[in-house]
Amino acid sequence: MKLLNLISAGLLALVVAAPVQATPVGEDGLHKPDWLVETFRDMRDDLEDAQAEGKRLLLMFEQRGCIYCTRMHENVYPDPEITRMLTEDFMVVQINLFGNVPITDFDGTTLDERDMARRWGVVFTPTMIFAPEHVPESGSMRDAAVMTMPGAFERGTTRLMLQWVLEKGYEGEEHFQHYVARMLQARSD
Repeated sequence: MKLLNLISAGLLALVVAAPVQATPVGEDGLHKPDWLVETFRDMRDDLEDAQAEGKRLLLMFEQRGCIYCTRMHENVYPDPEITRMLTEDFMVVQINLFGNVPITDFDGTTLDERDMARRWGVVFTPTMIFAPEHVPESGSMRDAAVMTMPGAFERGTTRLMLQWVLEKGYEGEEHFQHYVARMLQARSD
């Protein structure tokens, strides 16, 4: 009986210690979680599609070999609440910082991913660009974005960033950093 208990405990320890299923990586070297949406990358159409689904459009710039992108996919996005928001509240379109897939901006300009990244001022990965709720009458995504967030952040900040966009915090006078501080203070009280 002791031997059976030891074997059971050993097997249980192996199962618990087994690595969590990693996010698959595509041929382009970018992570491919289930919540990404593949589109024709016409920002006008993508925004209308997101609206039709009751979601916000989120563009996620990444690149092959980006250690910060890997960190986000392994440690941040798997958080159940973050995964839920990315799945239910956002339509997430991945863009390769050095890719060559054509993207059409709100103003009709079509460029490869790498050139559109330059046009929109994206120079670091990961970078998240949160689109406006409605297609602007003029201008580019760079002009219309409600928030651009370059860099890798921890779960708490990422969760609050998604929440802040969903709550339309950008329409108010409270800066995102003040929102984060207020929310963290409220949680600790």
